[in-house]
Amino acid sequence: MNAILSIAKTTIGEAIRRKVLLIILLIGVLFLVIAPGLNVLSARSSFAVLISFTLGVIQLTGAVIAIVLTVYLIPNEIERRTIYTILCKPVHRWQFVLGKYFGAVGALGLMMLLMTGILLLVFKIMQPTATFDVLGEIARGPVFFFIQMSILAAVAMCFSVFASPIVNFFLSGGVFMVGTLFSPVFQDLANNQNLAGPVKMAATAIHTILPNFAQYNIQNPIINQGVTIQSEQLYYVGLLGYAVMYIAGLLIGAILIFDRREV
Repeated sequence: MNAILSIAKTTIGEAIRRKVLLIILLIGVLFLVIAPGLNVLSARSSFAVLISFTLGVIQLTGAVIAIVLTVYLIPNEIERRTIYTILCKPVHRWQFVLGKYFGAVGALGLMMLLMTGILLLVFKIMQPTATFDVLGEIARGPVFFFIQMSILAAVAMCFSVFASPIVNFFLSGGVFMVGTLFSPVFQDLANNQNLAGPVKMAATAIHTILPNFAQYNIQNPIINQGVTIQSEQLYYVGLLGYAVMYIAGLLIGAILIFDRREV
């Protein structure tokens, strides 16, 4: 456990020092700061425009950071040959993979926490009468985005043990886009009783294998307050359980592949 924590701390420090991530983070923060000026571009209420835009910025920036941060973790260690220094110590390969992943998630959490704090500050300035309950409802969106990005980081980590960073970037980005945009479509196809059996089986297989990122986009109930989630606690526990199982499966796959790879 100490080896995993040590690798995770080192990874967090390296991530914070990377200029590319800081640039991406600053771009996201800049969009959050200028978000109030976009109210004049829409006839919708200022609340809906502000929240939908800022949550979208947090999600998009978080996805880019999660992918960029994770795709280089293992390939860079192999290229710089620092992995030999690490593995020659009493550190197993599975500890190395887990330490890198937890470090990436920790750095991602810090960056998303900063953006969430700025989001709440901007909203409080725009809506001075907002209560803490309202701010808590808004903060719920980034919390589930963080879980979503933790799954995405596990996807990129799994690909990183056998793919180059460039290939991994497009693979992970493609999985995120498909899992976000088309996962509900595959779910509807799988539940459609009028479709042929092979089509339903294919849709079910795709929906099961690909991570369902779309279910973590809970900003619609926040923006459109008429939409409610029944049995919220059970729903959220299910989302967390799904993330834990999916991340565990991806990390186990990454460990098995990396354990058999020559470095």
